[in-house]
Amino acid sequence: MKRGKVRLMATIGTWIVAVGLIAVAVVAVSRTVGADWRTANRESAGIAPDPGIVREAVAQVYAARAYGWRGAFGVHTWIAVKPTDADSFTVYQLIGWRVARGGEGLVIDKRPADQRWFGATPELLVDLRGPGVDAVIAKIDTAARGYPHNGDYGLWPGPNSNTFVAHVAREVPELRLDLPPTAIGKDYLPNGGVLASAPSGTGMQVSLFGLLGVLAGVEEGVEVNILGLVFGIDPLDFALKLPIVGRLAPSPPVDRPRGLVGGAVPPLGGQNTESPAAPGLSDWRPAPPRAGEGS
Repeated sequence: MKRGKVRLMATIGTWIVAVGLIAVAVVAVSRTVGADWRTANRESAGIAPDPGIVREAVAQVYAARAYGWRGAFGVHTWIAVKPTDADSFTVYQLIGWRVARGGEGLVIDKRPADQRWFGATPELLVDLRGPGVDAVIAKIDTAARGYPHNGDYGLWPGPNSNTFVAHVAREVPELRLDLPPTAIGKDYLPNGGVLASAPSGTGMQVSLFGLLGVLAGVEEGVEVNILGLVFGIDPLDFALKLPIVGRLAPSPPVDRPRGLVGGAVPPLGGQNTESPAAPGLSDWRPAPPRAGEGS
C-alpha cells in the first residue's frame, strides 16, 4: 500500500509540473506570437547605464525571450560592452536569419545595450564595471571574432546565439556568466567537443551535441540536460532551474554591478589609443567590424 501511495503521489506531482510548464508556455506564446516584428518595440529597457554619464568601462550580458513561438521555450542572449569614456555601447550577438540568407551570423554594432528583443524585455545576467574591465572587453572582442560557427546556425540543439555567448563566456571567465536554463544551445560545445569548462569558468561540463549532458560549477550549481531541456539547482543562489519556466530564485541574477576581483588581464587584439583621461596611458577600443560583421 505504501509503495502504491508513493507512486500515486509521484504521478500527481509529475502531472502538476507538466501542466505548469504547459501553462507557462501558453502564456509566453500569447505574449509573443501576435507581435509583428516590423512594429515590435526595440527601445531601451532602461536597465543599462547612460554612457554619457557613466564613464567607467562596462561589460554586460543580457537575455530576452526569443521572438514568436520560440519565446515559449527559450531566450536570445547577447553581450554589450562600453570601454572607458566611450560614448556608446557595442553589442555582440549572433543572428540566425543572416546565416539563413547565406551570410555570417555575427553582428557587431553600436546600439542600446538593453534594447528590447522584438518587444521582449531583457534580463541582466552580468554587470561588470571598473578597473580592468577594458582588458576584459578586449578578450570579449577576440573571442567573439574567433567564434568557430559564424556561418552555421541551428535553432535546436545548436549552434545558435546562445552557443555563441557561451563560447565567449568560456574564453572570458572574468564574466562568471551563469546562463539561464532557457538558453537553449548553450550546452552545444563548439567543434563537436564533449568536455569543456562551464560558461562561468567555475566548473566543468560534459555534453553530447547539446542533447545530453551534465554540468557542475560553483556559479551554475548542478544542471542536467536532456534533449536540450535543462533541469538544475543552484545552492548558492537558492535557485531552481527548469525548462520553459527558467530560473526560480528569491533574487535576480544581478542585483548590483560588480568589479574584477583578480585585477586586470592583458588586452588581446583590438586597437590601442592614448587615453584622454590619462595621457601617456593606452585605452583599448574594439576594432571596426570586418566585412559581413555589421548589421
